[in-house]
Parts: sequence; structure tokens; C-alpha cells
Amino acid sequence: MIEVQARTGGSVIALIEVDPAEISAYGCADVSAVDCEGHVRVNRLVEKPSIADAPSNLAVIGRYVLNPAVFDVLEETEPGRGGEIQLTDALQTLATSDCEGGGVYGVVFKGRRYDTGDKLNYLKAVISIASERVEFPT
Repeated sequence: MIEVQARTGGSVIALIEVDPAEISAYGCADVSAVDCEGHVRVNRLVEKPSIADAPSNLAVIGRYVLNPAVFDVLEETEPGRGGEIQLTDALQTLATSDCEGGGVYGVVFKGRRYDTGDKLNYLKAVISIASERVEFPT
């Protein structure tokens, strides 16, 4: 992700494909392919959309390399969903901005990921990782 930020000068977010039925638990990205470099351009971000309003099944997974311009945008961002200032809203502003530090890019993560903010997924993570340890033979 750092390499993408160095090439583009914008902010970079990690994305993962999720089952469409799960997208309402995440920020969601509408993207277009950039090139064979392995990243995408974020056109639009929607915080926790309904299935019907989701522009894709690409979820923002809380890993960021942000251009410092995001702090100026956050200062001007009005509270959004849930009455909170949302980073997703600030990134949406940067995604459509031509200012220095503007542009948001995504790197689609392929691999194993556990959402430890969910109790069942936290338990699955502990069991899965523990089962791979040599001191806990199966």
C-alpha cells in the first residue's frame, strides 16, 4: 500500500470482496481499474450501505495509508451516519478532489482475514490460529 501511495500521491485503502449480504457492515467502494499495478481508483465510497444501495461488494477493511490532506477535509466534514464524523465521508471528498493529496486508491486484499470486532469471528480467529500452532497438535 505504501508503494501505491508513493506512486499516486493520494490516499490508499485496503479493500476485500465480501458476500453482498454482509456489505451493510462496512464502508463500500465503487472502483475502476487503473492498470496492471494491482490497484484500483476509488470513484465513490458509501458508509454501511443497504444491499440495494451498495455500488459493489468491495468492503473497506480498516487499513489505510492516508495523505495528510485528509485532516483538513476532516475538519470540514459534517457528522454523517450515526451522528459521527466518518472517515469514509472525508475519503469520499478526497476521491473526487483534484487538490494536492486528492485521489483515493484501493488495494484489493486476497487472503485470510478475521473481523475480530465480531465475537463469533474473534472466536473463529483464535481457534483457527491456535490449530496451526505446533504446541497444540490436532
